Amino acid sequence: MLISTKGRYAVRVMIDLAENGGKDYVAMKTVADRQGISLKYIERILPLLTKAGLIEGMHGKGGGYRLAKSPESCTVMEILIAAEGSIAPVACLAEGAKPCEREGKCRTVKMWKGAYDLLKNYFDNITVLDLMSDNIADNYVI
Repeated sequence: MLISTKGRYAVRVMIDLAENGGKDYVAMKTVADRQGISLKYIERILPLLTKAGLIEGMHGKGGGYRLAKSPESCTVMEILIAAEGSIAPVACLAEGAKPCEREGKCRTVKMWKGAYDLLKNYFDNITVLDLMSDNIADNYVI
């Protein structure tokens, strides 16, 4: 399982909105500048987060984006699924995957499922609020 740049940046965007937005909308150019991420790249992530119900946007003067959920109720797992689609370590475990014809005699499926369950459990138990309160050197999030 590899978390892509898109997944990592989505987490950073969510933390930034939580720390700097509150109930106010934040222009994505502002987030892009603060996070050192190109605006073009952030614009590819926003529809994914919006579709997942994690953020909401408003066009026009005073517009931008804000969290649609409280930081304490938004998990890293939700963000990663929104950005990545799946973090399953193998295709047969991805949500909506067709049943594998070899599953009954596959010697590795339990191993992959165990790894996936560990990841899901880990990321399901970390919220945006947790990441906001973590004292990371220089407030830098990868």
